[in-house]
Amino acid sequence: MVGRESVIRTTGLVKKYGGLRALKGLDLDIKKGPVGLLGPNGAGKSTLIKCLLGLITPTEGTSMILGHSSEDLREQLVARRKIGYVPENDCLITKMNGLSFVKYMGEISGLPPSDAMQRAHEVLHYVGIGDERYRRISTYSTGMKQKVKLAQAIVHDPELVILDEPTNGMDPKGRQEMLELIQDLTRSHGKDILFSSHLLPDVEYVCDHVIILDQGEKVEQGNINTLKGDVKHLEIRIKGDEQVFKKALLDLGLEHMRTGSYFMIPYSEGILDMIYVGIKGKQIQIRHAKSTTMSLEDLFVKNIVKGDKNGQ
Repeated sequence: MVGRESVIRTTGLVKKYGGLRALKGLDLDIKKGPVGLLGPNGAGKSTLIKCLLGLITPTEGTSMILGHSSEDLREQLVARRKIGYVPENDCLITKMNGLSFVKYMGEISGLPPSDAMQRAHEVLHYVGIGDERYRRISTYSTGMKQKVKLAQAIVHDPELVILDEPTNGMDPKGRQEMLELIQDLTRSHGKDILFSSHLLPDVEYVCDHVIILDQGEKVEQGNINTLKGDVKHLEIRIKGDEQVFKKALLDLGLEHMRTGSYFMIPYSEGILDMIYVGIKGKQIQIRHAKSTTMSLEDLFVKNIVKGDKNGQ
């Protein structure tokens, strides 16, 4: 995207919990548009988000969000009015009905009561909650609760929406509806998005840029298509002893990574014939083999493996 401006910057961001360093001197420059935040459990994604929002205080380092410094409390408060946040865990007042709750959150965000009520109706309609808005949130399904969380995040018309696992617990239909809403927020309404999820297809559906964290460190960042590149891989599924197959690849000098039930091996001319020779007499059958370009999942696995090796 031409002329992408910085929305979030961090410099040397560290967060310690006792002897555990959840963030390890993180330097980030997050541009405008929809950006995915990926990483395995414990990578530091939620810790980063909470530091950016001022919900927890970094041990070291600084951050700037929408041009406002984290080091100045007044600047933090100004920034918060420009941000919508969908937390991973439920933060709902379940005794309230959906309309009252979203209106209340609008008032907390600085809207006058009458404007908050009007906006609450508008955003609840936008996320697909109709007459259910008058029911107690305690009666809502998981999908409806996730939609209410999104509604309260956008009721004050923020510039930036931060989403932490927004499709958690949703059925396939509800998940698709949520992804389409998030996509519409950025495409039709110009919102900047920071989308944290462990579901890689969700991130790829919404985002064009991605940041991958592992063990509190950035291991990759950039445009998804650029990072995936045009490099072909040979995708192989076998029947037989996987350890024997791995050793055969090693003996052939071939790198590989696992994606689900597949072995992914950098493609070159004649590589499949070479593998057949390498496994001859080893009681291994190749059940599936085709050349393919790297997916976001392949990119993720590659970088997490790389991060693990660097940490050893």
